[in-house]
Amino acid sequence: MPHIQKSEAEWKAQLSSDSFEVTRHADTERPFTGELWQANISAHPLRHCTFSSGTKFQPGTSWPSFWAPIAKENIVETPDNSFGRERTSVSGRRCDAHTGHVFNDGPGPTVLRYCMNSVTWRFAKAS
Repeated sequence: MPHIQKSEAEWKAQLSSDSFEVTRHADTERPFTGELWQANISAHPLRHCTFSSGTKFQPGTSWPSFWAPIAKENIVETPDNSFGRERTSVSGRRCDAHTGHVFNDGPGPTVLRYCMNSVTWRFAKAS
């Protein structure tokens, strides 16, 4: 897919203020506030450019989590040492949008927990 490149002003005009801060400035939505954090979307065939509802699970945290991306080539993982912690930031390759972080404490088969911000998601029915 072609890379999406827009100016800060174009992104700001297109996104809600929360989505803009999370996706463009690597902010984090407030815990327990995201639309998808408790939603049982795993029973519905939905997908986003980076994750599918089929890999969503309930991690017991306040953000929606997935155990695998649709394809590793759809995401970019970069070290994030902000707040004095070692983490790995996850962004969508197509538009460079920060979506969350990945941790090594998830379920099988990957043992990964992609902890995502709900404000970064717009799911579409899978075809």
